[in-house]
Amino acid sequence: MFGMVRPCRHRLGEKLTGQWMAHLCGLCLALRSDHGQFARIVTNYDGLLISVLTEAQAGQDSGLRRTAGPCPLRGMRTASVAQGEGARLAAAVSLVLASAKVRDHVADGDGLLARKPVALAARRVATGWGAAGARSGSAVGFDTAVLVDAVDRQIGIETLAGIGTSILAVTEPTETATAAAFAHTAVLAGRPQNAEPLAEAGRLFGRLAHLLDAVEDRVADAESGAWNPLAATGTSLAEARRLADDAVQGVRLALREVEFRDASLAHLLLVHELRRSVDRAFGTVAACAAHQPGGGAYGQPPQQRHGQGQGPYGVPQNPYAGGGNPYAGENPYAGGGGVPGGGGGG
Repeated sequence: MFGMVRPCRHRLGEKLTGQWMAHLCGLCLALRSDHGQFARIVTNYDGLLISVLTEAQAGQDSGLRRTAGPCPLRGMRTASVAQGEGARLAAAVSLVLASAKVRDHVADGDGLLARKPVALAARRVATGWGAAGARSGSAVGFDTAVLVDAVDRQIGIETLAGIGTSILAVTEPTETATAAAFAHTAVLAGRPQNAEPLAEAGRLFGRLAHLLDAVEDRVADAESGAWNPLAATGTSLAEARRLADDAVQGVRLALREVEFRDASLAHLLLVHELRRSVDRAFGTVAACAAHQPGGGAYGQPPQQRHGQGQGPYGVPQNPYAGGGNPYAGENPYAGGGGVPGGGGGG
């Protein structure tokens, strides 16, 4: 999955920051435990949404947390972290899609990957990640073949796409992959009735991931001559924005049909932060104060212009920066509403 949803503490508030970090650390530790230290490099913000959705449906009192030991990235503090099948599914999905991303970069000959020895090593890594993801997925009842098939079909679709091809034909494989992953969280949480609306939310999330990646990369792709779905299909920025806005609204509507034990974090990430992701990609929102230059030793670099995005595994923002939760106390599913259970103030 792409690193599209990147919240920071001044919007999360203390309570939800702790929950979000629990899932981020849980994904990282699941990768390490099952696949070794190097696999932790595929830890990404969007992958942890799988873990978030699983816990949101099952509840924190269902044995999905444990206390982890000190970690340098947490200032050598112990922490409550997510564990269990949700974290393992998140790890499996992250590995398979990271494998696909590496193979895509190799095929494009990006940077050092244009050199044959480097490309060969990268292919080995990608193959290993794909196999590891398949094993982890199987362990939690998820067939990663749907992800692999989506990746394989993507290549053929991009080869055939041209001016006039619907951009939605290009985004379909990503939509299918994320729909399957989101829906399986309902199975893991013991709420099969949630599978259909979560599949719809996942489908639209995948559409957004593909669209926003294309928007952020379009300038760099034009300069390097790399394939970009917007340019290849002749899709305008205005049309891409319309589709993105529709997808955000569709995710919100789909989540209304999901039965959650605690929707707080899932709602913030998949409604509010998803909207901010769209605004950020299209350059219609300024970087928040916590992410301006001089914002701290571990803060985000200055916000780049759209078209010069960080890519799917960009530098994480500092989860410990900032203030309170601006959404507290508002109706979560009314238009423009706030985050249920959000912590902090101001």
